[in-house]
Amino acid sequence: MPRTPLSRRSFSALSAASVAAAALPAALPLSAFASSHEGGEKMMTRPIPKSGEPLPVIGLGTSSSFIVDRSDQAAMAQRGEVIQTLLDHGGSLIDTAPSYRGSEGVVGDLVKNMGVGEQAFLATKVRNDDEQGGLNELNESFDLLHTDSIDLIQVHNLVDTDRKLGTMREWRQDGRYRYIGITHWRPGAQDALIPVMEAEDLDFVQFQYNIEERSAETGLLPLAAERGIATLINVPFGRGRLFEQTEGKEVPEWAQEFAASWGQFYLKFILSHPAVTCIIPATSKPHHMADNAGAGMGRLPDAKERQRMIEYVESI
Repeated sequence: MPRTPLSRRSFSALSAASVAAAALPAALPLSAFASSHEGGEKMMTRPIPKSGEPLPVIGLGTSSSFIVDRSDQAAMAQRGEVIQTLLDHGGSLIDTAPSYRGSEGVVGDLVKNMGVGEQAFLATKVRNDDEQGGLNELNESFDLLHTDSIDLIQVHNLVDTDRKLGTMREWRQDGRYRYIGITHWRPGAQDALIPVMEAEDLDFVQFQYNIEERSAETGLLPLAAERGIATLINVPFGRGRLFEQTEGKEVPEWAQEFAASWGQFYLKFILSHPAVTCIIPATSKPHHMADNAGAGMGRLPDAKERQRMIEYVESI
């Protein structure tokens, strides 16, 4: 069943139970968002370590794909269909940010108008490096997302991290946020996430990891597992570069048992790492969303198959 957000009381009770267990060994018509997967298989979930809450392993990124005019009904309907496709396949997490040129408002309007707030797990960010500007940005996100409690707030690209985390912790205690985290997307800068993960009590960390860019395997992913921090994976397709490499090629026969497309090939490689919690590929196309969601179903490649996948991509 789709995830229903926990109340603050239920969330506190679940968190306490998880700790105890750890001690033991503009309105659019709903017809515009018709289900494309009713009655079908739902995707796998992985627990958020700090609470035990199950999170579907494929989400939706909006960094470029949801930059549309909110008055453009056709464009909004298409993005609404993407969201509905995610939800129909059992997904929930939608990641956005104030810096994504209006995407935050697009997501908020669609989720509200579609009436799917109880199913969506909303994640946003704060980046403004000015103290008051940061507070304004944080407050505006509640208005744009049409909610008084946001599932996940993240310090975007480690901008003004200490001060932002202090505010976020206070607001989490007040019930305005359910989870807090930090992000980066450039591999060359991602090592800067490590000391923050070591020093702070974080729920989530977001970074780039894909079959070509695997530096996270030696630092970020093991540390996240050690510290009990959920991981969100961005840029899973190398900003489209991976699809360019395999254009016109069929998925190898030996991989077709677990991957029906190149998108699923790349996503299942990522999911086969046990420290990955959720991947957030961006798309504006419902059929791409459906294909991405399919990566969260069926079996994952084993260690030998993972190595064979790497060798195949490196040989192209």
